[in-house]
Amino acid sequence: MNKFRRRLPAEWEEQDAVLLAWPHDKTDWRDSLYSVEPVFVEIAREISRRELVVIVAPDPDAVAAKLQRGGAVMEQIRLLAIETNDTWSRDFGPLTVFLDEKPLLLDFGYNGWGLKFRADLDNCVTRKLHEGGAFGGTPLQRVGIILEGGSIESDGQGTILTTAECLLQANRNPHLGREEIETTLAEQFGATTLLWLEHGFLAGDDTDSHIDTLARLCPEDVILHVACDDPADEHYEALALMLQELRAFRTKEGKPYRLIPLPWPQAVYDEEGGRLPATYANYLVINNGVLVPTYRDKGDKAALEIIKSVFPHHEIIGIDSLPLILQHGSLHCVTMQLPKGVLV
Repeated sequence: MNKFRRRLPAEWEEQDAVLLAWPHDKTDWRDSLYSVEPVFVEIAREISRRELVVIVAPDPDAVAAKLQRGGAVMEQIRLLAIETNDTWSRDFGPLTVFLDEKPLLLDFGYNGWGLKFRADLDNCVTRKLHEGGAFGGTPLQRVGIILEGGSIESDGQGTILTTAECLLQANRNPHLGREEIETTLAEQFGATTLLWLEHGFLAGDDTDSHIDTLARLCPEDVILHVACDDPADEHYEALALMLQELRAFRTKEGKPYRLIPLPWPQAVYDEEGGRLPATYANYLVINNGVLVPTYRDKGDKAALEIIKSVFPHHEIIGIDSLPLILQHGSLHCVTMQLPKGVLV
């Protein structure tokens, strides 16, 4: 029994909207806006066909014109003038729990993945949205620790999957050990089962191994996960150890999870030769659809088919996310779902 009366919903539950933060010339996208803005237009267009899209941008009128030209359902778009440092809504947007079946927004601290990047504006986005009435009458609770949405996965029934590499990094909450972090997850999210991965990483990932790049909880006790089949690849050993951990996990009923590997994309590099974190695990579930990152890779088709097998009643939409990984994130990283009831 959840003594905290809180529940962190699964991503595949019904949603009111998805939050986006638009790229602009004061973000790290300044030199590649021509390639990344069309990706954001496509994401917003596909979401707007199924639910609302809440977009923060310093120049909403300019964004509206681009969305209209791109075929978005403008009646489903809500644009708000808010300054941002960057576009990673997954990590600075609100995390929604249900307290006695009513939505409550949690505003955790965000410090640019351990002070790697400036985040003073992003850290205020959720508060500014709430103060501006973007969330209707849904209450907001500020939580005094650092925690990013991409670092946790929920099945909606009290199980949270996460990585020790991220949550126990000293660059987040150096005053908290594993036991204190577990207590926080229980108190804030109603977590009753915590699944910790000790292994697994993606080269080029700035987040210290966010779980949404590696393994995702899915309906029917499925876990979709990345898997490297190339012994010469730098990821091979760590992901093999991660797979061993996943095999050892058990559901609340004591059963093993059904593990389904995702294809391993060919290595992608930036202009300086640094490897970029291409991963099919960074998909977004929305109402009646799943937006899946693709990379102009031979594995794209198989990834779409595998995700369709796990979400058979959803439309699977591939989004060319090669431009997104130039800044070391992907599709799920730039979005944050707002569950049903938040905007009422």
